Amino acid sequence: MNQPQAQGNQPVVQADALHRIYPISRGFLRASDRLQAVGGVSFSLQAGRTLAIVGESGCGKSTLARMVSLIEPPTSGTLHIGGVDAVAASGAERHSLRQQVQLVFQNPYGSLNPRKRIGQILQAPLEINTTMTAPERAERALSMLALVGLREEHYERYPHMFSGGQRQRIAIARALMLKPALVVADEPVSALDVSIQAQILNLLSDLQRDLGLAYLFISHDLGVVRYIAHEVLVMYLGHTVEQGEKTAIFERPLHPYTQALLASTPGLAHSGSTGKRVLLKGELPSPLNPPVGCVFSTRCPHATAQCQGERPPLQTLLGRNIACFEAERLSQA
Repeated sequence: MNQPQAQGNQPVVQADALHRIYPISRGFLRASDRLQAVGGVSFSLQAGRTLAIVGESGCGKSTLARMVSLIEPPTSGTLHIGGVDAVAASGAERHSLRQQVQLVFQNPYGSLNPRKRIGQILQAPLEINTTMTAPERAERALSMLALVGLREEHYERYPHMFSGGQRQRIAIARALMLKPALVVADEPVSALDVSIQAQILNLLSDLQRDLGLAYLFISHDLGVVRYIAHEVLVMYLGHTVEQGEKTAIFERPLHPYTQALLASTPGLAHSGSTGKRVLLKGELPSPLNPPVGCVFSTRCPHATAQCQGERPPLQTLLGRNIACFEAERLSQA
């Protein structure tokens, strides 16, 4: 079966108003609750580009990644991969689409089967999804090892014989075995030492340049995001609050939440349109009981009565999309 590929200027992935709602049982004879993990996120990602999804723990980043990687279906909204409607796709089409979207996980120590040799781990996706012969599978596995900076002798070794950085190289090689168009990387360097993080980020950048890969990069580390991303989507409580080119977001963040995230990151503490640090107070509200108006209104130092009663739509301002009633006023401060 031929795998769908993005052609011309067609995005590798196009998401429109993706929602993911989970029913939560409240016990016997009680109505179920609804937990909205993702509340209408939209984005478009071209080949050779990296979109970073950032935000606090619990903001919906990983849920969004699971929807894009076809692990979970959206409750509503549309998702196109290589121009194919992934939500309405048949079983055979979804099987083909899954080959186009591959995952790199956070923990390189837990993502590889300790009982399998590296060659077996790399060949597994080809055994399941292709009709390649054993010699053909071995040849591709060896070439992929070389592509990620490992040697032929590593082919017969077991995962416990490698360092964390080497294991993540192996995980990246496994993700590329089916020649995907999109790689979803969920915190791929957060479990590694800082010096090894730089090596893995450089490897991802080189692979993107050479193979034309699109990356959906999930991270809480804005220093890493600043290095690898082309575009940034800032999420809060399942909603997009600011979205745009990396340069615009980092040089002049407009949403108070984005300013607070940058202020909390060493080396980025003086970013922001006003030059003042914005510190978050209080805890992230429960997704079972979100604020009625702006999702950030309970922690925002600029919140007004309108913010507390209405949810701001995304609007375009200074080269980015932003969901804030006070954005224009704050941009002039």
